[in-house]
Amino acid sequence: MANSISFSLASQRTPTYVYASVFASLSIIIGLIWDISWHTSIGRDGLFSPPHLAIYLGAVIAGVFSGFKVLKISFAGTDLEKASTVRFWGIFRGSLGALFCIWGAFAMLTSAPFDDWWHNTYGLDVEILSPPHTVLALGIMMIQFGAVISTLSQQNQMREDQVDSIRKLLFMITSGLLLVSLFTISSEFLERHDMHHSSFYQVAGLVFPVYLVAIGKASKLKWAATITAFVYSITMALFVWILPLFPAEPLLGPIRNHITHYQSFHFPILLVFPAILIDYLLFRGVSWNKWLLSVALGTGFVLVLLTVQWPFGDFLMSPYARNWFFGVESWYFGNTPDWEYRYAFLPWHSHSGFNLVKGVSIAIGIAILSVRLGLVWGKWMTKVKR
Repeated sequence: MANSISFSLASQRTPTYVYASVFASLSIIIGLIWDISWHTSIGRDGLFSPPHLAIYLGAVIAGVFSGFKVLKISFAGTDLEKASTVRFWGIFRGSLGALFCIWGAFAMLTSAPFDDWWHNTYGLDVEILSPPHTVLALGIMMIQFGAVISTLSQQNQMREDQVDSIRKLLFMITSGLLLVSLFTISSEFLERHDMHHSSFYQVAGLVFPVYLVAIGKASKLKWAATITAFVYSITMALFVWILPLFPAEPLLGPIRNHITHYQSFHFPILLVFPAILIDYLLFRGVSWNKWLLSVALGTGFVLVLLTVQWPFGDFLMSPYARNWFFGVESWYFGNTPDWEYRYAFLPWHSHSGFNLVKGVSIAIGIAILSVRLGLVWGKWMTKVKR
């Protein structure tokens, strides 16, 4: 039965709802980064501001197409279609990815009026993860993870030689877009002013290895983690390059930094380099003890990231990075533009000597555990076929 399902799916085109989930993930990311730039450039926004519409468009697209697919299979599907799905609530049948998209859409659309009420009651957000944004973030992550699972299951249901380039490309795109979200949620601890503090590497060691290792194990591409990090990098860089091309002026006081164009979000951190190491060790260490592999990957991730990101932080603070390419001149309109540490590390927020060694050692320990969890998660992902 499993072989007949595999053969049938190999001869079919990628389902429409899978393309819809990929589009939804992209639309959400566009709206999400645009919304952050809107807040730092314009200030207060409304429920139906353009960035919000892009975010909620993604939720609607993911929910409608996945919901239609679930209803169609549940009440009008063939035995073969039902055999390749999971049952939930005793009535409905659908792919695991579609279910994640539906749940994520409900969470995101629920957060919309909650977020509008929050702004009307408390004013402008001062942090990314406010209560309504936390609900929104959970919904976003579910939809994007649903897109990852939807594209992944298309690969897992067939032999490696049957998987075409379109299916592999869609999986890499969705994986990279989810990595953008992971960075965005963690970005308050990963700014350029944090790059000389061990907390930067501790947060990075917690968030990124688990995901990159899981993607590296689950994908049928040899350099999956590297490609995922590249998709993240080019996506973040495009926002840095494109958003400042459009005019924007603050509409909320106090205005200390008078701007005329959108202020960009962060330039991507250099995840491509530790991702290369992850792919290499996953390939070479396939027969290693899992804890030994975790130690090698976790230690390597932190040390490689430290080696490239620390001096890159110095570069981002230098006059050579104050241009359109790196976007470090972007500055919140409510901050004074002549702050003495605008282009310098805070002396009390920079580690050296014993404090740096201690902090990096903690980061390595965190990364080892993160990798170990990623290996388990990745093994589960290789078995997802529904």
